[in-house]
Amino acid sequence: MADDQQVVREGLVALLGLIDGVEVTGAAANGVEAVDLVARGNVDVVLMDLRMPVLDGTQATARITADFPEVAVLVLTTYADDASIANALRAGARGYLTKDAGRAEIGAALRSTAAGQSTFDPEVSKRLIAGLTPTDQETDGLTARETEVLRLIAQGLSNPEIAGQLFISEATVKTHINNTFAKIGARHRAEAVRYAYRKGIASDA
Repeated sequence: MADDQQVVREGLVALLGLIDGVEVTGAAANGVEAVDLVARGNVDVVLMDLRMPVLDGTQATARITADFPEVAVLVLTTYADDASIANALRAGARGYLTKDAGRAEIGAALRSTAAGQSTFDPEVSKRLIAGLTPTDQETDGLTARETEVLRLIAQGLSNPEIAGQLFISEATVKTHINNTFAKIGARHRAEAVRYAYRKGIASDA
């Protein structure tokens, strides 16, 4: 689990330890630590806070779901606004709870998330039903990582530079680029850059 507040982090570790079938394999204070813990293995679900230093929960979720697709992310946060929900789901989060959730609710959400199901806080469900789209329907099915790679291409970064910034191999970068170009119908980087600006993935700001 990941949360930047020590008292919350320690409280959650203690609470999770009381839930049958749940074992806490690591506690992170920021998104970078969360990604590192997942990379070490032995993780089924990450219970992820959103607002954290160094690397926030949304960015950490995108990295985890892209690089470790077998690991599910369940958001547990104070925030239930449209932007927070949309960004988390677009990053690949499988569930979304607020910190009003109790032990039983968190336990049930962890089990269903680990089983491949989606779990949402009642308030989040209302917002989704009201019309919030959990995935980006306007970028031709690009994943969060493909969108991130496209944004960096539009910023003028080379494949090695993208690999260094995202902490992935150049081969993985090439795979993401090939998949992205196929989805958006781009034949070369110039076309991909134009697409990124047209769709708002990149901007001049």
